[in-house]
Amino acid sequence: GGVPPAVDLVLGATAGCLACVLTNPLEVVKTRLQLQGELQAPGTYPRPYRGVLRAVGAVCRADGLRGLQKGLAAGLLYQGLMNGVRFYCYSLAEGAGWTRYPGGTVAAGAVAGAVGAFVGSPAYLVKTHLQAQTLSTLAVGHQHNHENISSAFRSIYQQHGVAGLWRGVTGAVPRVAVGSAAQLATFTSAKDWVCERQWFGEGSWAAVLAGGMVSGVAVAMTMTPLDVISTRLYNQPVAADGTGKLYRGFLDCILQISSKEGLLGLYKGIGAVYLRLGPHTVLSLFFWDELRKM
Repeated sequence: GGVPPAVDLVLGATAGCLACVLTNPLEVVKTRLQLQGELQAPGTYPRPYRGVLRAVGAVCRADGLRGLQKGLAAGLLYQGLMNGVRFYCYSLAEGAGWTRYPGGTVAAGAVAGAVGAFVGSPAYLVKTHLQAQTLSTLAVGHQHNHENISSAFRSIYQQHGVAGLWRGVTGAVPRVAVGSAAQLATFTSAKDWVCERQWFGEGSWAAVLAGGMVSGVAVAMTMTPLDVISTRLYNQPVAADGTGKLYRGFLDCILQISSKEGLLGLYKGIGAVYLRLGPHTVLSLFFWDELRKM
């Protein structure tokens, strides 16, 4: 309340970045789990990553503790762009009174999330490439072998131009739009539900965290398939003309994963998605709220 949209852009970007530093290790694990066994039938491929905790150990053994923060710079850039634009657009909708209409909050959150995802797509593309890179013995998915974030952007631009930086955006936009809508539709009611059962005191951050984790179940169930599709579209190898070598687009990716990996293939990495959602939601909202007060 009372904060101009331009200020919300800065505060939202800052809040997203602060939350990203703490939750990026789960992003690394989630990316590896989602790429494991790509387009292979269940049980026919080696599984270097088995569950969240074992995957964390595998990453640490292969890349050291620093491996858990792979792609952090690109992740910070993405969170800054996506959340800054998302909070800015949502603040505009709030100021225009759109959120006072029935369903307005969910619609505004979905539209704001979609715009933010489009703006931040190049950073998410590079983040996915960097987080997938590891030793050949533990490698899953295509290995792009970028040296760092700047060389990744330069290489993609030189090979495929500006359009290449937005490759995979067709998976990112519905992912964030659905995630934002589901989050806004369930977070407040989940937090109130926790307080009604007197698990935690009303207004405490323990109640907010618990509400975030309860809400995270709904968000993880709706968003994980789109998250898997987004990761696959971003990470797939690309031909000289810029077309993907594995998937022709969003719908083709869904059909291929479903037919070759089964429907459960669309839920790979759901444990890491869920464990990241609650803390990331609470931290980003907490930082955003505190920065607004300041």
